[in-house]
Amino acid sequence: MSSANRWTQELIMAHVVTSKCVGCKFTDCVEVCPVACFYELDNQLVIHADDCIDCTACVAECPVEAIYAEGDVPADYHANIEFNATEGRRVKDAGQDAIVKKKEPLPTAAQRKSELGY
Repeated sequence: MSSANRWTQELIMAHVVTSKCVGCKFTDCVEVCPVACFYELDNQLVIHADDCIDCTACVAECPVEAIYAEGDVPADYHANIEFNATEGRRVKDAGQDAIVKKKEPLPTAAQRKSELGY
């Protein structure tokens, strides 16, 4: 079993924000989240593993399809599972509040969205 598989089995992340969010940071997802589980990094959002209730409301809201159920994360993005879990815990444990209101995306969002093919 790979270390990534062991990690995901131990974490049990409901949903994961992948690196597709990097450079975009669209926040459409946060307004539909009923439990405020999204946290903001400089360049992207992450989901706190313990707070997400697996409602799937956020998945369809992301304009670059950066959010996946943990079991559906494509192989190219498996490293994002650990990153998302670690960073989500780090920022919440540091006292940062969850993001609950939509904000303007990053200035690079339109270019990044185009690069991703959306």
